[in-house]
Amino acid sequence: MLSEADLDALLGARHADPFAVLGLHPAADGRLWMRTLQPDAAAVTLLDAGSGKPIVELTPRREGFFEALVPRRKNRFDYRLAMRWLSGGEGVYADAYGFWPQLAEAELQRFAAGQHGRPWQLLGAQALTHGDVAGVRFAVWAPNARRVSVVGSFNNWDGRRHPMRRRHEAGVWEIFVPHAAEGDLYKFEILAADGRLLPLKADPYARRAQLRPDTASIVAPLPPASPLPRTRARANERHAPISIYEVHAPSWRGGANGGFPDWDQLAEQLPAYAAELGFTHLQLMPVSEHPFDGSWGYQTLGMYAPSARFGPPEGLARFVAACHEQGLGLLLDWVPAHFPADAHGLADFDGTHLYDYADPREGFHRDWNTLIYNFGRTEVREFLVGSALYWLERWGVDGLRVDAVASMLYRDYSRQPGEWIPNAQGGRENLEAIALLREMNERVGGELPGAITVAEE
Repeated sequence: MLSEADLDALLGARHADPFAVLGLHPAADGRLWMRTLQPDAAAVTLLDAGSGKPIVELTPRREGFFEALVPRRKNRFDYRLAMRWLSGGEGVYADAYGFWPQLAEAELQRFAAGQHGRPWQLLGAQALTHGDVAGVRFAVWAPNARRVSVVGSFNNWDGRRHPMRRRHEAGVWEIFVPHAAEGDLYKFEILAADGRLLPLKADPYARRAQLRPDTASIVAPLPPASPLPRTRARANERHAPISIYEVHAPSWRGGANGGFPDWDQLAEQLPAYAAELGFTHLQLMPVSEHPFDGSWGYQTLGMYAPSARFGPPEGLARFVAACHEQGLGLLLDWVPAHFPADAHGLADFDGTHLYDYADPREGFHRDWNTLIYNFGRTEVREFLVGSALYWLERWGVDGLRVDAVASMLYRDYSRQPGEWIPNAQGGRENLEAIALLREMNERVGGELPGAITVAEE
């Protein structure tokens, strides 16, 4: 039987290791216990997954916690839970706490060392199948959190339902949620080390998000790799002529009923218009997800998510194809210099300055009232370089126009004497940002033939 201390911690959503007590676990005497926390359940029965036969009905203790000794079994086995809900419904479900760790140790070590290369394959929401159980693997980097739960449309946004497993090697939290699916809404509920329950956080690696003012992430498929056609590689060659038409897509031409144009509406008109004018490339001002229309996209939080303003993400692939059919290259504005401090975003992500410099002389942009990425932190560099590679590799765009480069390169940018911190050599250059941009360009040049990067300023 679970101790009262463990039960109090589970019910209070503050247990340090829920995987150590939920699911099937042998006791010291060798007997096997089954435990589950289902706040909305009236009754729970343990079933053998292979035969579907009931094994034992679990005993309710407090507030949706059920447990029972498993008769005639001592070893873990594949099981299901038959639920009768307080609402009157019934169903049979796999248990999130019946699955082993999801992320390979080697991948976590590579991420922590800044050597993963494709962090979007490790973190975020990945729909997958274990045996005959379809679900979603959620993973988030929050090394200073005391507890992280994934909450969403699949669990009534209840942080008690799916507290995650901490992988101490990299500060990553993970869980496989059976029966969650593409299209589900989700966020992360994070308890900071100091005991604060933080505002629900959107997924930094989300591939889709709700249209503002809503801010939830949406489980979405990973776009297939989309290498540039050979003709585009030749057109993007360094000595080829270039003429760029820059566009703020939301306001170029209105969409239906005066709203935002969707990707297909843009594809019908914009590429042909720019090509007819003689331009070689089209540049879209930021189309990554952002909360504030007035920023024109330059205060972005969705570094991996095409904005919901233009409809579902897959429409971007059709827009890219339309540009290429017109002989146009497509450049996307990419903003690695700073991010807004919205409560659902990266600011104070795990209760600390995780993504930004802690000292405001390094970490606060006075011009834009935004926060500056900590370019020297390994996992932040992975996040940013990974984002650049993601847009180029997965959406097949021709290149990135990197925004606000001067603000990245110089520590005294828009600061008076005494308002900035010199680098390790006593100079004004931000050596960490220079290293980030160098790494990004080396990766793009070495791994994505034909892709280009250009810098503002």
